Amino acid sequence: MDTPHLIYFSDPMCSWCYGFSPVIEDIRRAFGRALPIRVVMGGLRPGTATPMTDAARRDVAGHWSHVHDASGLPFDAAVLEPAGFIYDTDPAARAVVVVRRDDQEKALAYLARLQRAFYAQARDITSGEVLADLAAELGFKRDGFLEQWGAEDAKQETWADYAVSQRAGVTGFPTLVAGPNADGAYGVVTRGYAPGEQVVGVLKDWIARIAA
Repeated sequence: MDTPHLIYFSDPMCSWCYGFSPVIEDIRRAFGRALPIRVVMGGLRPGTATPMTDAARRDVAGHWSHVHDASGLPFDAAVLEPAGFIYDTDPAARAVVVVRRDDQEKALAYLARLQRAFYAQARDITSGEVLADLAAELGFKRDGFLEQWGAEDAKQETWADYAVSQRAGVTGFPTLVAGPNADGAYGVVTRGYAPGEQVVGVLKDWIARIAA
């Protein structure tokens, strides 16, 4: 894509990305399709195989409290409570990649839906059945979605996203990048959470500069 657009490095199970979801909505309201957003899965904790400890649960819940304070969004830590819960971010990230094949706008909507389901509704989005249920809300057929989600090419495509994130030097999420400018360069809009008013203001200034 050689017209101005955004690249959003995110993860469905990143609490600060959940906190950033209203900011993404602010951007879409401000610019619409004139400033497309391409979502790339960053890979927060892909392939984790060890169940959470009580200490890990307390640590994560503490992070969630900070995000709630900054964003005002609701959290339900009950999703972490089942014995043996494994905080593997790969299944949900792969689900977003499958939806992205259909449409980038749907991928953004699905990402936000996964975040709300996990953080506010205590639904286990490491489960393929839950992921398929949520995809069905966007019009996907469950069986077809699950077939794609479980396929090797979807796994490879998702891990390719993680590699893109690493090559881009992204070390935390959310990270929002804008480009290209007249010289074909890309620049960071924000690393980490920032309020919508600030982010939209930065983007308006950037668009004004490249249009001048």
